[in-house]
Amino acid sequence: MSNTTASTSDQVININNLSLTFQTSDGPVFALSDIDLDITRGDFVSFIGPSGCGKTTLLRVIADLEKATEGNISVNGVTPEQARAQRAYGYVFQAASLYPWRTIAKNVALPLEIMGLSSAERKKRVAHNLELVNLAGFEKKYPWQLSGGMQQRASIARALAVEPDLLLMDEPFGALDEIVRDHLNEQLLALWAKTNKTVVFVTHSIPEAVYLSTRIVVMSPRPGQIHDIIESDLPKDRTLDIRETPEFLALANRVRDGLRAGHSYDEDE
Repeated sequence: MSNTTASTSDQVININNLSLTFQTSDGPVFALSDIDLDITRGDFVSFIGPSGCGKTTLLRVIADLEKATEGNISVNGVTPEQARAQRAYGYVFQAASLYPWRTIAKNVALPLEIMGLSSAERKKRVAHNLELVNLAGFEKKYPWQLSGGMQQRASIARALAVEPDLLLMDEPFGALDEIVRDHLNEQLLALWAKTNKTVVFVTHSIPEAVYLSTRIVVMSPRPGQIHDIIESDLPKDRTLDIRETPEFLALANRVRDGLRAGHSYDEDE
């Protein structure tokens, strides 16, 4: 399925007939099949499905960490490889992946050092992005001195420091407890509202996908395919209380029905 309502200039990601097959010693593994998807500037799009459905693989294709074997994909009108070279996106992994011997400020500054930015510019961007994720005052702390949620916020600040238009997030809150996860979901929505970034977010959680997203991409099991694309009509300014409303529950039920219809619903998730 493809969203055709947006103009070409508004499209950040355009994917047509994309498939990916891994060659292994046990034979081919069909990871993705016939993916069609457009993502518009300013969207918050979640990929949801069970482990093995290809949602992280699709995110990695967008990031040029995997190569499609068939079809076409463009990011900001260029190939994923060119977009990566232009630092068009920031990537947030499942684990914070911070260097324990570097302070939080120096972890956030690392990509800026690689880019060769001046000390003054690095300091400015570090301060700005730590403030965005509510970590101002923690610059001199080390990762092991921070909670798991704070570490993930630091990793988000690091991703934002390169000033990308696009933020790719691979289950960044999946390992955190529910209370911390809810708090970070609220903070992420506030960050999205402030920065107007385009966000592509991978999750297993139906409530998380519905709470965060303007669109929810429901994926079916391997080979990963798009079973449904669900548009959210929830207001952009939303709090956790919205999860008790009929509108939210109706969207969650549609996602759940899509997962069941795609044979990808697991009662334990």
